[in-house]
Amino acid sequence: KIQGVLAVPAHVQLELTVVYNCSLFSISQTQLTEAEQLLTHTLGASLGSTPSLRSCTLQLLCLHWALWLSTCRLGHIQELQEELRSLSEGLGAGEVAVEKSAVSPAVLVHPRDLKDLLLICTVIAQGAELLCEGRCSEALTVLQREPSPLAPRELLAQIHTLTGLCLSRMGRLHSAMQCYRKALETDVRCVCALHQSILVYRQLGNTQAEIQALHLLHSVLMMPPATQPAVAPPIICPTSLLPGQSLSSLLSVPSPLSVLHSLAQKCVLHGSVSEGVEHYLDLLAALQSDHQLSQGFSEAPSLPRLPELYLEAGSSLLTAQRPTDCLALCDEVISTTLELLPERLLLEEPMEASVPGSPDKLGLGQDRLGVVLWSGAAYLLQAHCYSHLKDWKQAVTHYTRCINLLMKVCVKQKGEDSDWPLGHLGVRTLQRLKGLALAGRGISFTHRDQKRESLRDLQLSLQAAPGCASAGLWLTEVLWRLGRRQEAAAFWEKTQSSSTAPSLEGVPLYLLDPQTGPSLDLTDLRRRVEEFINTRHS
Repeated sequence: KIQGVLAVPAHVQLELTVVYNCSLFSISQTQLTEAEQLLTHTLGASLGSTPSLRSCTLQLLCLHWALWLSTCRLGHIQELQEELRSLSEGLGAGEVAVEKSAVSPAVLVHPRDLKDLLLICTVIAQGAELLCEGRCSEALTVLQREPSPLAPRELLAQIHTLTGLCLSRMGRLHSAMQCYRKALETDVRCVCALHQSILVYRQLGNTQAEIQALHLLHSVLMMPPATQPAVAPPIICPTSLLPGQSLSSLLSVPSPLSVLHSLAQKCVLHGSVSEGVEHYLDLLAALQSDHQLSQGFSEAPSLPRLPELYLEAGSSLLTAQRPTDCLALCDEVISTTLELLPERLLLEEPMEASVPGSPDKLGLGQDRLGVVLWSGAAYLLQAHCYSHLKDWKQAVTHYTRCINLLMKVCVKQKGEDSDWPLGHLGVRTLQRLKGLALAGRGISFTHRDQKRESLRDLQLSLQAAPGCASAGLWLTEVLWRLGRRQEAAAFWEKTQSSSTAPSLEGVPLYLLDPQTGPSLDLTDLRRRVEEFINTRHS
């Protein structure tokens, strides 16, 4: 604090420069209230100064601009847009007078550099705010203002990324991709641009490009930070000027574990099963380590619960013809959820989600239906494994365990015409799981030559989950073997004419493709049925 200094231009210039430097330090240490009080008091006392000190006064006004950015008061900046533009020009014009002064006090950050930083940060902050409000065209206009060529590369990359987000939301996906490429060319560390390009590939249906980009993003996120030479950090850095939630939400990037999970899923669903299995095993190993287990779910809230990841990995192992490994993973799920299984579960609106007084391993007690579904899916996958191994007795046993567990859940409808339960994702999953278990047991009964039991389960399967292709084909086969060829032919014609496939939206990965061992010889079945139909018509 300076007191008693004579009000002569040289002294006032020194005082204003000290205030400028002190305020910079306060802003850099996020002591924003102190900086604002100091600036307000000083500006009030110095606005009547001589014209030769106008440059110093403009520097303090520039710091007010920085404070507005740091405290997300974009409305102030918007209202004073013209004044701030004049301020920018004034700073450039007033520097000459200061530089010619006999004694020119040193500043920590050159006002011209601060002004350039504020200009580009304002563009970013305003563009992000407009984008979050859904005003994409206005955001695009703001972001396309010509930035200073000396602006930091990371900020230029952010502008390219935000521009790409605007274009993507406006449906201009290929233009958005060009912006993301520019962002990466400007700053290779701009992982947000890489993440956004993955989302565009997904929208365009370019799965191979999406998988390659996921590989790259995961590799980049797993790289250790580059060792930088020991240099003093800048007094004012862009992050202190851009603290808003709008920007952080737009430029957020999933954790390495979430990226690895997406990569594993994509590989399994699109033909690279062995590679997907390895990614799943890497993911489980990372989550099981003490360090990752303590951080994984907080860092990656988009990750499924641990039992679901085990089931996804188990399903992938089964698809990769590794039933023994799948059995082991499913045992882990069953043992984890065993103590949490309810004796009976009644579902009615609103659906209950808590289990008062129950143990809560990994937070599983928060969702009683989820616990039932995970245990049931584990038994289902184990039954599929035994089907692969052609151990039909064990297959029937495990399908039955799954069915018995699911029978504990009772869905109560509000009225006769209520469609609430079927609209609930958990109940749809329950029905699909029940349909797959009944279909699997019916097919296993067929291989044990228990045709009547097989017919019953296959019919119940189609009632629980209409549209299950394997159940429909096997039902035709069983009717044929029972000598009910007229019914078999009628059912075959019905299934062949039906073009409506069941919606699999929201269905877990481990319930997408039932693995039921040796498949039916469809060519032979078609030949037999069509010969019968032709003979009957002739």
